[in-house]
Amino acid sequence: MLSKFNQNLSRSIVTFCVSLACILVIGVLQVSQLNRLLIGAKTTSLPNLNREVDTERLRLNLLQKTPSFGFDNILGDWVMLGFLSYFGDDSAREQTGYSLSPEYFEIIVERDPRFLEMYLFLSTSISMYVGLPEQSVALMEKGLKSLSPKAPLKFYFIWRYKGTDELLFLGDAQAARKSFEKAAEWAIAYSDPESQNVAALSRQTAQFLARNPNSKFAQVGAWTMVLQNAVDDRTRRIAISRIEALGGKVVITPEGGVQVQLPEQD
Repeated sequence: MLSKFNQNLSRSIVTFCVSLACILVIGVLQVSQLNRLLIGAKTTSLPNLNREVDTERLRLNLLQKTPSFGFDNILGDWVMLGFLSYFGDDSAREQTGYSLSPEYFEIIVERDPRFLEMYLFLSTSISMYVGLPEQSVALMEKGLKSLSPKAPLKFYFIWRYKGTDELLFLGDAQAARKSFEKAAEWAIAYSDPESQNVAALSRQTAQFLARNPNSKFAQVGAWTMVLQNAVDDRTRRIAISRIEALGGKVVITPEGGVQVQLPEQD
C-alpha cells in the first residue's frame, strides 16, 4: 500500500513539474511577444510588421494545440495579455489591421469560457474592427453553452454583447430581441440594483424590437452600451457618431459622465 502511494505521489510530482515547465515556457514566449510588440512598431516597416503578424499567427495556432495540463485559465490569461498588446499597438494595427483578433478569442473561449471580461473585447475587436460579427456571435454562443445564470459572475452581460452585435452589425433584429430577452431572464436572477437595472433595460430593448425591428430607440440603446463600455477612443468616436446619426444626442456632464438622449421618434 505504501509502495503504491509512493508511486502515485511520484507520478503526481512528475505531472506537476511537466505542467509547470510547459506553463513557464508558454509564459516566456508570451512575455517575449509582449516586449517585442511594445517596442515600437512606429519605426518598423510594413513588410516587417506583416512578418510579425505571420509569426504571431503561427504561435497562436501552436497554442490552440498545446495541452494545458489543467491550467486552462492560466493559458487563457496569457493569451488575453497577448491580445491586449496586439490590440493596443495602434500604429501597427493601422498598417496591418486586426485580423488576428478572432484567433486570440478562439483560444480563450475554448480554454476559459468563464472569463467574463474578455467578451467585451471579443465583441468590439471582431465585429467592429475586423468586420466579422458572425464570428463574434458564434464565439459568444459557444461560450454561453458552458455558462449559466446562477453563477457568481454576471454572465448576462454576454447576452447583451451578443444582442448588440446581432442588432448593430448583423441587422438581425429577431435574433437580437431573443438575446436581450435572455439577458433580462438571466439578470433578474440577481437581486442587486445593477442587475435589476440591466434586466429592465434589456426587457425594454426587446420590447422596442418586438414593436419595430428597425427601432432607432433600440439601436441608440445598443450604441450607448458600446459607448459606456468602450475600450478605446476610436470605439467611443464611432459610437457617438452612430448615436447622433440616428437622431440621438450625447451630452458630456461637467463631471465627465455621459448622458444619451433618445431620438424624438422611433
